[in-house]
Amino acid sequence: MRSSHPRSAAVAALVATALATGLLAGSAGAAEGSAADGPVRVHDIQGTTRISPLAGKQVTDVEGIVTGVRTYGSRGFWIQDPDADDNEATSEGVFVFTSSVPTVAVGDAVKVSGLVGEYVPGGTGSGNQSVTQISKPVVTVVSAGNALPEATAINEYSVPAEYAPAGDPAAAGSINGLALEPSRYALDYYESLEGMNVKIGTSRVVGATDPYSELWVTVKGWENPTKRGGTLYGSYESQNTGRLQIQQLAPIAQQPFPVANVGDKLTGTTEGPLDFNQFGGYTLVARTLGTVKAGTLAPEKTKAQADHELAVATYNVENLDPTDPQEKFDALAKAVVENLASPDILALEEIQDDNGAKNDGTVSAEQTLTKFAAAITAAGGPAYQWRTINPENKKDGGEPGGNIRQVFLFNPARVSFTERAPGDAVTATGVVKENGKAALTHSPGRIDPANPAWADSRKPLAGEFVFRGKTVFVIANHFGSKGGDEGLTSHHQPPVRSSEVKRLLQAQAVNGFVKQILAEDKNANVLVLGDINDFEFSATTDALADGGALYPAIKSLPKSERYSYVYQGNAQVLDQILTSPAIKKFTYDSVHINAEFAAQNSDHDPQVLRFKP
Repeated sequence: MRSSHPRSAAVAALVATALATGLLAGSAGAAEGSAADGPVRVHDIQGTTRISPLAGKQVTDVEGIVTGVRTYGSRGFWIQDPDADDNEATSEGVFVFTSSVPTVAVGDAVKVSGLVGEYVPGGTGSGNQSVTQISKPVVTVVSAGNALPEATAINEYSVPAEYAPAGDPAAAGSINGLALEPSRYALDYYESLEGMNVKIGTSRVVGATDPYSELWVTVKGWENPTKRGGTLYGSYESQNTGRLQIQQLAPIAQQPFPVANVGDKLTGTTEGPLDFNQFGGYTLVARTLGTVKAGTLAPEKTKAQADHELAVATYNVENLDPTDPQEKFDALAKAVVENLASPDILALEEIQDDNGAKNDGTVSAEQTLTKFAAAITAAGGPAYQWRTINPENKKDGGEPGGNIRQVFLFNPARVSFTERAPGDAVTATGVVKENGKAALTHSPGRIDPANPAWADSRKPLAGEFVFRGKTVFVIANHFGSKGGDEGLTSHHQPPVRSSEVKRLLQAQAVNGFVKQILAEDKNANVLVLGDINDFEFSATTDALADGGALYPAIKSLPKSERYSYVYQGNAQVLDQILTSPAIKKFTYDSVHINAEFAAQNSDHDPQVLRFKP
């Protein structure tokens, strides 16, 4: 649900209801209906912190020029006082929430009376900052056709390099009560412009157009650039201050939103009010939208493995099930063959059961896999075989009824699978010594499925393969999602990342299992791979690598190429392949075919590693 780009009429109504009822409580002692002393200007409402000093109070005849009108989603309009004060911390713009379609027009000079409040997009439990607004308004149009206040330019010179102040320990890490320092911190700078008419010049696209008609640009073209035109999120301290979300005020039916990929340019001037929403934070809602100039970005193709090289890949295929159109199967299959060069072993994540999200107890995915394998063969690829373990119904998270799981595809002409008493959803595989070498007790088997770390989450799938006489252990993972984490624009700084707790426990479980293998054979070839849902610099990755048991192979790439996903304009790592110490020489490729493009077969980029066992 998006506050400003509804996915349906029902969503729009729900958003409007939330806006009408979801205001923060006013400041202590403030009562609804009480009058503020003296004439109130917009900058008096905004104040010098994130929370209005007039929250919970009635205001009368607040003057301003209408700079933007939104007729859908959170309906309302923005006004700006053309007579600014001399305090850079106080915004001169504010949103007026009308709930119904506004009757004012851009350029109207108005007087607004209503209730000042702080609306938190996503609810107070989201950690999001709030939007200062006037609700239940009585609006008087004084005149029409007025010139708009000059737009404030947001550019590489105006946005500070430091992202946010540290939260106040006495306020549970919140920055809400801190005085804004817009010349020092980027979040303070954007907050000081909340509701104001702003503009950007020609800017590089760093987040492709999404299904909700929004894209991301950077006003700092030099800030942590990726090799292919994005902006790299390389540490918790590299939030990338130049990123800005772009939407448009015009309804999509009236004005289609441009389709852009990473590396394209949004040229000319883009101008409109600066909003804040739960899906990206500060957003320029364009009254005037620039023109997209397409770049030359194309999907990558990895190098084919040599005869003596084993190619192992991981790919999150985003809830694939037989009810998906054949076009999705064909596109994914083409990517396996042409972009991934038909790897010998391919670990898949998010393979759904045979009827997808229908919640009827079905757990088998044989139809899904049969259809996918056939599509790969039709695309000129090998006749892959597969191994998997069906989950218990509704026990592994993901889309309700979908029963997602990891699956091994392998090319039997190049590699063989060692079947060892195949396990089931609740039986743990173990490690034993056989002929002086490590072996699994169940292959395929699940790692420690009863561990609470895997509750409502995908259990790791372990398998034993043989390539040119050498055993290779592969562990396919899909760790817990980042759902519930606060965004980078949270009023808590640093943001609360609650989902890390579970992934840390999951990483420790997998690391412990790998150490069991290495205890039996220190020279064992072990690959841990999949959608780890965490960064290469995270505590999760550190726990996987603990004790030197594994090495995050994506770290072998130049920093500008370390990403598999693009989120809110930040190119980042979620998908990984980690290697045991015996795998000393390898080539690694994050194959960028999805994350940077508006047209996607999945939202993840696959990863490929080639080595000689």
